[in-house]
Amino acid sequence: MANLDRPAPARAKRLLKRTMIYLLGIYLVWLLIGCSIQRSILFPRSLVGGPIAVLVRSDTEVFYIESPQGPVEAWFILGDGVTAQAPGPVVIFAHGNGELIDHWPDGLRGYKRLGISVLLPEFRGYGRSAGDPSQRAIAQDFAQFYDDVIKRPEVDPSRVVLHGRSIGGGVAAQLAADRPSAALILQSSPSSIKRMVARFLLPWFLVRDPFDSVRVVRGYKQPVLVMHGKVDKTVPPSHGTRLAKATTNPVSRLIFYDVDHNTLPPSEPYWRDIKQFLKDAGVLK
Repeated sequence: MANLDRPAPARAKRLLKRTMIYLLGIYLVWLLIGCSIQRSILFPRSLVGGPIAVLVRSDTEVFYIESPQGPVEAWFILGDGVTAQAPGPVVIFAHGNGELIDHWPDGLRGYKRLGISVLLPEFRGYGRSAGDPSQRAIAQDFAQFYDDVIKRPEVDPSRVVLHGRSIGGGVAAQLAADRPSAALILQSSPSSIKRMVARFLLPWFLVRDPFDSVRVVRGYKQPVLVMHGKVDKTVPPSHGTRLAKATTNPVSRLIFYDVDHNTLPPSEPYWRDIKQFLKDAGVLK
């Protein structure tokens, strides 16, 4: 009678096989869902841009480039003391995936006070800009914005700084791979999207927009400043450490702040650190 209470080997094998098939089916469904919604998760475009007449100050110029999907907006803020006769550096800033250029002019005034002009390009499909965002589309637009801004008489093309926050770090890194720059600043940025999605069991080869910043940093010869929150719950601090370890220029540095992902502040220590880095990088004279 005791033997009747034990599952037969054949029955156990069938149960195991059935369970494996169910699990495989669930995983395949998960892969299909992940493939279909990954771009909408990476680029949530629910934010609507406000009226420019209310948002833009007198020192800000609004202009557009024409992408294959329609016009894409950017704002240019002239640095203090910068003129066509005395051109200065420019920082090209890429915002996070849940933000618009509308949110950043005040937060980036520290650059203006340092005599550095600011270019704020929008992502395709965000705010008032046409199209659909993707790594390729945004990289194309940022390269075109770069080409336009370095032609301005107020800009010294030898002192271009690329600064990206969160997913914008991937955008800035891609631009660093495509165009020359004097320095790169990566703030709360993933080392790669492939590494981010690994915890969700999505294979790296299915990632449509990898933003492999660590690969770019390994080949980037100019100084890199990596700024990250010690308690960042969105992009773990290990991403900042990995980016910093990939740098090759001796001026490069890693700075951790005791903040979370969205509370890395444009405060006094933040601007002091940026100013010192840009002096060491030769951007500020």
